[in-house]
Amino acid sequence: MPPPDVPQFALYGENPPDASTEAVHIELIETRSRLYDWHIASHTHRGLFQLLFLLRGRVRATIDEQVWNCKGPTVITIHPSVVHGFDFSAQAQGYVLTLDQGTLFGSKADERSDLFAPLFLQPLQMRFDPDRIEILLEQLMAEFSAPASGHGLMLGWLARCVLMLLLRQQKDRDSADVAGRADFDSFSRFRTLVDAHYREQWRIGLYCASLNMTESRLNRLCLRLGGKSAFDLTQQRLMLEARRKLTYVPASVSSIAYELGYQDAAYFSRAFKRHSGMTPKQFRQEQKGS
Repeated sequence: MPPPDVPQFALYGENPPDASTEAVHIELIETRSRLYDWHIASHTHRGLFQLLFLLRGRVRATIDEQVWNCKGPTVITIHPSVVHGFDFSAQAQGYVLTLDQGTLFGSKADERSDLFAPLFLQPLQMRFDPDRIEILLEQLMAEFSAPASGHGLMLGWLARCVLMLLLRQQKDRDSADVAGRADFDSFSRFRTLVDAHYREQWRIGLYCASLNMTESRLNRLCLRLGGKSAFDLTQQRLMLEARRKLTYVPASVSSIAYELGYQDAAYFSRAFKRHSGMTPKQFRQEQKGS
């Protein structure tokens, strides 16, 4: 519990949360901060989790006994027990997303109830890629401002999408810290090349030439960061596309095989069965029956 002299708010400057409090709330940083001359004094939010998405500008964040000086794009996550306050640069831009425990963790019976716990085990300050997250925050803001049918469900779904993208970025960052930034960047470049050239069925030597590394080094990177050899990762991507096409594209198996770089449909069928445990025809029939 925070000391008794630390104010507890639902949203800063408002009464503590009650049964009528929104499960998901979102607002622009400027909406509240401008009222207080861009200064938010230290406080807590009982039962509410917050994420500050600073897109542009700067903030001096006081988090318990720590002081963080951040510039956008940065996200700060705040557990209900954490005493926090902010001093924003004038005209700072971004969003404050507030979630109740039910939205964040669901029910105890849900096996994924702790999925987002790593974001709140301790206060988190992280640079983030805003591309997809900013779009979702804009959609959240639009839904919050203009409720329609299914309003609560839509807010919950959009909020969880934001958290999922943030969790992915956190895991990528942690992987980079463990593996070393240079190795992680090389592995990311390899995955980008695979996405661009899997239909051409590039040999591993071509990937190595593009990355300017030996095959043995590429395989070590892939095994450490991807859990599979470089060749297995290219085949995994190829078979992922094969499953997608068999599910959604009403073309013959031979046509799909040709699109994926196979000259022999029978060879494609054998490769697909090795990876999926069934022939393309069996897979397609199973998808239709599900």
